[in-house]
Amino acid sequence: MDTLYYYLPFLETIRDFFELGGPVLNVIGVLTLFMWMLIIERLVFMRTGYRRLVKNALVLWEARSDKSSWKAHQIRGRIISQVASSAEKNLGLIQTCVALCPLLGLLGTVTGMIEVFEVMAIAGSGNPRSMASGVSKATVPTMSGMVAALSGVAMSAYLSNKVRREREALTDHLEIHHQ
Repeated sequence: MDTLYYYLPFLETIRDFFELGGPVLNVIGVLTLFMWMLIIERLVFMRTGYRRLVKNALVLWEARSDKSSWKAHQIRGRIISQVASSAEKNLGLIQTCVALCPLLGLLGTVTGMIEVFEVMAIAGSGNPRSMASGVSKATVPTMSGMVAALSGVAMSAYLSNKVRREREALTDHLEIHHQ
């Protein structure tokens, strides 16, 4: 129970941050969580499942007696394609999440500015205190969307480069014997 009291101020800070950014920040948070779940799944797959796929592909290729005919070339291409397809799974979805984060941040900017204009119309003035909530709802989602997108861009680029390098390495390992 003592650990709950230790983390309570931290959780309150997170809650306050989400309230400060408005409802769009909740959507950005869920999207960022989903994006990072996909990124972590790909990282784990590249360390575990991908290696098993490559090992199976190498065993399958080495078991073939014919490695020089047109048919062998086609089988080799198919093996490489299947392994690469497994490695590339969800990369497009990660890139889509990366692209959506700043767009949702801009949506937060628009909704926050609408709130500012509503306050100005109701209050009849530009009182900074009355506009502060709308301004925070305009700036916090924008910043959050950009930070989420930047973290996703870095990991998306890393994963894409890793998949490309792994595909090239597999292509080099599946040797073709010329007659």
